[in-house]
Amino acid sequence: MPELIKVGMADYQVSKAGTGGIITYGLGSCVAIAMYDTSTKIGGLAHIMLPDSTQARSVENLAKFADTAIKLMLEDMLKLGANKSRLWAKIAGGSQMFSFDKMSEVMKIGERNAVSTRNVLKELGVKIIADDTGGNYGRTVELCLDNGIFKIRTMNKGEKEI
Repeated sequence: MPELIKVGMADYQVSKAGTGGIITYGLGSCVAIAMYDTSTKIGGLAHIMLPDSTQARSVENLAKFADTAIKLMLEDMLKLGANKSRLWAKIAGGSQMFSFDKMSEVMKIGERNAVSTRNVLKELGVKIIADDTGGNYGRTVELCLDNGIFKIRTMNKGEKEI
């Protein structure tokens, strides 16, 4: 059985069926974006930390931001043979892991990550067909490259497939 391709925080990977799935661990306020072409069975998984590279002091790692990572991952998927018109996306994460008495918008990083992710995918014309964002719990997600199933595991809520 092929091994899972691991995606670290502020990272992304692309591959195709037969090479295993793609997994990322420990999503809190971060968002995982899975994109998949059902015909070629080419997929990608990104683990973004922040919504917008234009607000950052350092942009050395473009995989860290929703506005840049998704575009880079799309380019790499197209190079492998994916067709943009057949792509769909599934997203997960964007939790509010900590609660504060007076919470400003800046502190709502999970929500901001999810909103930015949705906006970038819309801008690129990639339809989101499943969304498991929000809440106050962590997630581990896996994209199965053979069929596009997106597995979501949590500590207290079990496992589901979307």
